[in-house]
Amino acid sequence: MTTHKIVSHEQWIDARKQLLAKEKDFTRARDALSRQRRDLPWERVDKNYVFTGADGKLTLGDLFAGSSQLMIYHFMFDPSWEAGCKSCSFWADNFNGIDVHLKHRDITFLAVSRAPYSKLEAYRQRMGWSFKWVSSFDSDFNYDYGVSFTAEQLAKDDAIHNYGSGKPFGPESVGISVFCQDVDGAVFHTYSCYSRGVDMMNGAYHYLDLAPAGRNESGQGKNPQAWVRRHDEYQD
Repeated sequence: MTTHKIVSHEQWIDARKQLLAKEKDFTRARDALSRQRRDLPWERVDKNYVFTGADGKLTLGDLFAGSSQLMIYHFMFDPSWEAGCKSCSFWADNFNGIDVHLKHRDITFLAVSRAPYSKLEAYRQRMGWSFKWVSSFDSDFNYDYGVSFTAEQLAKDDAIHNYGSGKPFGPESVGISVFCQDVDGAVFHTYSCYSRGVDMMNGAYHYLDLAPAGRNESGQGKNPQAWVRRHDEYQD
């Protein structure tokens, strides 16, 4: 950064205006893409999924909790792990409080993981999070929505991830799924995204994108998030 180009205020304003025009084009393109996302066809969910939460056993319909829209963050937490994924934890640090605002737009927001509910609740308390989190340990939910993979799938190298655009790194992967429920209680799957598709849900990353050094993740090897720690594990 010490060798970055330095200009006068007038030159800086001129360069900033040029970038602003591109930023506005990007915003309009993003709005158009969001409209296309909302216009996607839906698929009906007829399979009975069972989840475990603070109130015991729950169906997918129960998770709506009075809203007509349901947004699920697929949090990577394998049943054999003692702590949740540190990168998902980085994302989840951005979630506290948003569920209240989303609820007032007819959306229930929560996280789902395969680990038993007791592990999820203990980790949630450790991290100081307030959003709802349920376990899908007793169902095929994670497998059906492309965020969990069996040992056989991984061994055969035929696990389909992100609609066939990539391969999973392990038994658990991140994602976001959205559902809608009609007045008769029927549930429909409207959208799911994976990989960089969840990027927009990490507000900290977008602040980093404004900084001179950006995300500064080059040189991290195959895992650009190697620097990330759970917020109670940083050394300074």
